[in-house]
Amino acid sequence: MEKFVQRLEQAVIRLEQVSVNMQVSNGMANGDCNGINGGLSQCMDAFDLLLLGPVSEYLKNSRAIGDDVENHAEMVNNALQLQRSFLKMVTTHQEPAQRELSDLLKPISEKIQEIQNFRECNRGSSQFNHLSAVSESIPALGWVAVSQKPVPYVKEMNDAAIFYTNRVLKDYKDSDKRHVEWVGSYLSIWTELQAFIKQHHTTGLVWSKIVSSKAPQRRRGRAILLCELPQADSTTAQHSALFAQLNQGEAITKGTLKHVSKDQMTHKNPALRSQGGENHASPSKSRNPGGSSNLEPPQKRPPLLELEGKKWRVEYFDQAHDLVIKETELRQVAYVFCCSNSTLHIEGKINSIIVDNCKKLGMVFDNIVGIVEIINSKDIQLQVMGRVPTISINKTEGCQVYLSKDALDCEIVSAKSSEMNILVPQDDDYREFPVPEQFKTVWDGSKLVTEPTEIAG
Repeated sequence: MEKFVQRLEQAVIRLEQVSVNMQVSNGMANGDCNGINGGLSQCMDAFDLLLLGPVSEYLKNSRAIGDDVENHAEMVNNALQLQRSFLKMVTTHQEPAQRELSDLLKPISEKIQEIQNFRECNRGSSQFNHLSAVSESIPALGWVAVSQKPVPYVKEMNDAAIFYTNRVLKDYKDSDKRHVEWVGSYLSIWTELQAFIKQHHTTGLVWSKIVSSKAPQRRRGRAILLCELPQADSTTAQHSALFAQLNQGEAITKGTLKHVSKDQMTHKNPALRSQGGENHASPSKSRNPGGSSNLEPPQKRPPLLELEGKKWRVEYFDQAHDLVIKETELRQVAYVFCCSNSTLHIEGKINSIIVDNCKKLGMVFDNIVGIVEIINSKDIQLQVMGRVPTISINKTEGCQVYLSKDALDCEIVSAKSSEMNILVPQDDDYREFPVPEQFKTVWDGSKLVTEPTEIAG
């Protein structure tokens, strides 16, 4: 039934397109992205094919997997439907003022935030890599606010997803083909979107240039457009100017910087320096008239160390140096999140370890069957007592890895990280080796050859 409905929808779209082409002149129908008389333009037809093709396949594969992946996919679909409504308005209206454009883009901005928040609220999910792939790449929908080169922007977001989709493939390529199909269908969304943008909006959004009695003026157009997009409530108003600010460029500081006269310059008036940078703003313009900060201090969450199903959760510890996980099993995994100035010892053999958003954490573990992953962290020290096949370091500043003699065949995979050192046992001590951070790539006549630069060590 679902395939039958899709075929009907495709047929309807094609019939509507034929109807539009019969009403417009040959000049307008030849690749132009501006609609007439409310009909679907060629670019809308192309976007609908994107929705009915890769997006529908992605939804089907997500529903086959279920749970968090399915819920996340529904959010992505809603965001894409919002973008379709926005693009349809672009084909039939002239470009509005910057402030009005900000209001129009607000719903898409909030959907992106909702999708990313879902990943943050489900860090303990067994499908965390799926959620991360979507969360890291969904900002690609912000291409509508990128001028000049929106296609490279979408590609950059797509590359961010590949880091996590590779993990999904590694975990499921030999055990569950549904996840492999899910990866292919999701990445194809951004591939097709790049092709769509390149054909119809190569250097940014192409608004309608038609001026007629039926075409609304800017002020009137805003009211019409806002009726067609669902409005956000006041709790998410803080994201309203997200996309508009991206297009301002140097104008983003306009109105926020004021001219400083010579008598206010400290380098020309030594007396001002002796006042210790006193604020001379008038009381009526003070941001905090009462002298206290309006920002509420972040709420500190209680620390947690517990076994949830097959996952050990170690979260929000600070200044804790006696953390120990015992009685482990082969199928268990450990997820260490937002811990600082702490030490964790994991005894026995488990499947994998993920260290996420931690700072100044020391961790000692015996044997790992799969992988140890360090993500978005700083100043991490790992000591391997037994064996570990792979250690992945991503978006991390400072990571010291002490290998055991049994773990010398370990693979170290790093990306977007710095200050990484591997310490190898030698006699009764360790010898330190830095992991290269800079690389040089040259063309040798038949292929690209990449090697660490000398300055990288």
